Amino acid sequence: MSQRIQFSQHGGPEVLEQVDAPVAAPAGGEVRVRNHAIGLNFIDTYFRGGLYVPPSLPSGLGTEGAGEIEAVGEGVTDFQVGDRVGYATGPLGAYGEHHSLPARHLVKLPDSISYEQAAAVMLKGLTTQYLLRQVYQLKAGETVLFHAAAGGVGSIACQWAKAIGAQLIGVVGSAEKAERAKSLGAWATIDRSQEDIVQRVLELTDGKKCPVVYDSVGKSSWETSLDCVAPRGLLVSFGNASGAVTGVNLGVLAQKGSLYVTRPVLAGYADTAERLRAMATELFDMIASGKIKVEIGQRYALSDAAEAQRQLSAGKTTGSTILLP
Repeated sequence: MSQRIQFSQHGGPEVLEQVDAPVAAPAGGEVRVRNHAIGLNFIDTYFRGGLYVPPSLPSGLGTEGAGEIEAVGEGVTDFQVGDRVGYATGPLGAYGEHHSLPARHLVKLPDSISYEQAAAVMLKGLTTQYLLRQVYQLKAGETVLFHAAAGGVGSIACQWAKAIGAQLIGVVGSAEKAERAKSLGAWATIDRSQEDIVQRVLELTDGKKCPVVYDSVGKSSWETSLDCVAPRGLLVSFGNASGAVTGVNLGVLAQKGSLYVTRPVLAGYADTAERLRAMATELFDMIASGKIKVEIGQRYALSDAAEAQRQLSAGKTTGSTILLP
C-alpha cells in the first residue's frame, strides 16, 4: 500500500485526508514514479476548493513532483526503471508516495538537480519560462510589472528577468517580501499594503506604464493591472489567488489603450513531450549557470499538506514549498 492525499468533497484544507492506496502497475504508455519530493502550488487549492473541477471524486491532488521510476508500462521506450525524473503536468495525484502518469509528462533530471530542487522548480520554473520567453518575449531594457514577486513563480521571474536585462517591478505584500524580491533581482518593488500600485508604476516609468503586466492574483488586482499596462500593451492573467476574473467587458480594453489580454496555462505551452523537454532544458541550463537559484522556503511532511495549503493561501510562504513523503 502507498500513502496519498485525496479529497471527497470541495472545501477548505480540512477536506484533505490521508489514505492508503494500492500500488498498481502502470498502464500502457505510463510509468510509476516513487516520489522523493512533491511541489505545492496555488492550482492545488483551486481543485480542492472547486474553482477547477477534477475528473471525479474522490480525487488525488497535485501535478508536480520528482522521484525515481519504479515501473514502466508497455510501449514506454524513453524511460527505464531507475531513471531520475521530474514532472509538472499530467493527471492529478502527485500528493502521494507514488504517482503513475503518462511518460510524455516526464523529463529526466540532470545530476546537478536534486529531487527537492526539481519538485520546487518544475511547475514554477516552466511557468516562468513560458511567461517570459513565449507569451511575451521579454527584452533587455524593458520595464515590466509582476504581481506576487516574492512567491514561487515570482521568485524565479525576478532572477530570470534580471538575467535577460529587463527591469522587473515586483508587487509584494510586506516590507519583508519587498526585501526578498530585491535580493532576487527585482529592479524595484511596490508594497501593495502601503503604496498605490498604479501611482508608483507611473512614477517608476515616467508615466509610460509597462508593455506587459503579469498578474497571478486575479479578481482583486484585475482593474489595477489594466491601469498599469501601456497603450497596446499586454496583460497576462495567469492565476486566481484572489478568485477568478469574471464578467469582463471587452470595451474596457479599448478605453484603456487598445490593450491585449491573455489567460495562459502551462499545459497550453508544454503541450507535447518535445516542447516540454525543450522548456525544461532551458530552465535547467539557467539553474546550472547560476542565473537562477532554487530557494525552498518551506518543507512539510506529506501528512501536513492541509497546513501547508493554509499557509500558502494566507500569503505566509516565500519562494517554493515542498511536501516530503
